Amino acid sequence: MCSDSGHGLIDLESPGKQGNSLKGLFRIIICIPKDESLSPSPPPQSEFSSVAILHQARRDHVAESCRAHSASSRKRRVLTPGDLKHLVVDEEHELIYCYVPKVACSNWKRVMMVLTGRGKYSDPMEIPSNEAHVPSNLKYLNQYSIAEINHRLKSYLKFLFVREPFERLVSAYRNKFTLKYNSSFHRRFGTKIVRRYRKDATQEALLSGADVKFREFAEYLVDPATQRDGPLNEHWQTVYQLCHPCHIHYDLVGKYETLEEDANYVLRLAGESLRFPTYAKSTRTTDSMTAQFFSNISSQQHGQLFQLYKLDFLMFNYSTPSYLRLD
Repeated sequence: MCSDSGHGLIDLESPGKQGNSLKGLFRIIICIPKDESLSPSPPPQSEFSSVAILHQARRDHVAESCRAHSASSRKRRVLTPGDLKHLVVDEEHELIYCYVPKVACSNWKRVMMVLTGRGKYSDPMEIPSNEAHVPSNLKYLNQYSIAEINHRLKSYLKFLFVREPFERLVSAYRNKFTLKYNSSFHRRFGTKIVRRYRKDATQEALLSGADVKFREFAEYLVDPATQRDGPLNEHWQTVYQLCHPCHIHYDLVGKYETLEEDANYVLRLAGESLRFPTYAKSTRTTDSMTAQFFSNISSQQHGQLFQLYKLDFLMFNYSTPSYLRLD
């Protein structure tokens, strides 16, 4: 049996299966020795390099942040298989990658397709972006049984990549609301945002949702009604909610700011000579660009957005932006 004093408890809830129907729920409690629950073992290293030291420091920082958050929160730690839908599995190389939109996830999905052999490609950059995002081209951890999930979480190398939270947010806004080809996002989210937050909206704007302002997007994110609608879309959901770093103890935390170095380090640990794809930086969302977008919203929205993404700032050691107004 598990005890609260001797173990960290992680619950997994999964539908029980009878034939092809889903009936009821059964709960599996994973027992993790207390000393290990927030301090994952480092990945195997041929030498104790400066890169290995850096990744150990990142793991330790996440673990300390999780301890602090756990101490201040009364919420019970529960995961369901549905919470694992962002974790891509490569069985051949024993890798688990939690994908985070707007943190090079298209290129990582391309790489995972090559590693898993679930496509006809040997060069990641030959894979069209839309093909990289077809769910059936990769396997996800929520597709396994509870026992198989536990085994892979225990024995596979687990990694994720993170990004400065507000740069990621502005990048998502620019991609989904300022580009004409994202009409599906305009219809799904833009029309709702315009209807809720724009006074005297034109009929065209109400129908197309194609010209959402960043101020309106910010208002949508911090509106309690949005929280009641359900989880945020993955492109602006927090890393904390997408990847559950206090439940799943990642061996490597890569950063967008050191993407090429960190990505190639992961591939070396996997025993692959494959190089992570590089691409032009001219269109990337920068700190100065993010500051410009934030200059167009109120101090109140600054504070509300910081509260929304605070755990991502804390867990992944990002400083409070100098442009942020927390009056």
